[in-house]
Amino acid sequence: MTAIRLLLVDDDPLVRAGLSFMMGGAEDIEIVGEAADGGEVEALVERTRPDVVLMDIRMPAVDGIVATERVRARPDAPQVVVLTTFHADEQVLRALRAGAAGFVLKDTPPAEILDAVRRVAGGDPVLSPTVTRQLMAHAAGTAADTRHARARERLAGLGEREREVAVAVGRGLSNAEIAAALFMSVATVKAHVSRILAKLDLNNRVQIALLAYDAGLLDEDGR
Repeated sequence: MTAIRLLLVDDDPLVRAGLSFMMGGAEDIEIVGEAADGGEVEALVERTRPDVVLMDIRMPAVDGIVATERVRARPDAPQVVVLTTFHADEQVLRALRAGAAGFVLKDTPPAEILDAVRRVAGGDPVLSPTVTRQLMAHAAGTAADTRHARARERLAGLGEREREVAVAVGRGLSNAEIAAALFMSVATVKAHVSRILAKLDLNNRVQIALLAYDAGLLDEDGR
C-alpha cells in the first residue's frame, strides 16, 4: 500500500516534533516535510507533493487560513486538515470555507488524528453534521442575512436532483447513503457531486455542506 504523504505546519517546534513522532510511527504515513509558518507552505507543497497537509490555524506571519486558501487553489491540491485549540471558533469556520476538509483539536488523541489524516486522504471529510451545526450557530450573528441571500443565489443554478444531493451532503450522508435515499446509483451520486463542485466553484464536500446551511436548506437538526 502506498504511504500517505503528510506535510506538518505549526509555528511551535515542540508541537511539530510531537506530531512528527506520533504520525511518523504509522506504517502508512510518510512525513515529507515540516513548516513553521503558512508562508512556507506553497513552496513545500510544490517540492514534496503531499497528499495531506496538517495545518495550524494561528501562526504569526501567514496564518493557516490564508495558507489553506492558497494551497487549495492549486491544481492537484492536497487535502488540508486544520489544527486548532477551540472547536467552535470563527477561525475554524473560515478555514473550512477556504477549503479545509476538516479540523482536529490539538489535544485530540493520537489515534483520532491518524484517523482524520487517513479519512481525508481517502476523500472523506472530517466533519460531522453536529460539529457543522455548532460552527454555523457560532457564526450565526455574523452577516447572516447576506450569507443566506448569496447562498440561495448560488444554489439556484443547480438542478433539482443536484439540489437534493447537496442537501444530503449537508446532512453528512456518504455517497452510498445518498444513493439509497434518493434511489440512484453511487456512480450517479458521484457525478452529481462533481457537477455541484464545478458549478459552484467549490473544492470539497465540506464547502457544499456549509453552503447548504447558509442557504437554510437544513433545519437545526441537520435534516
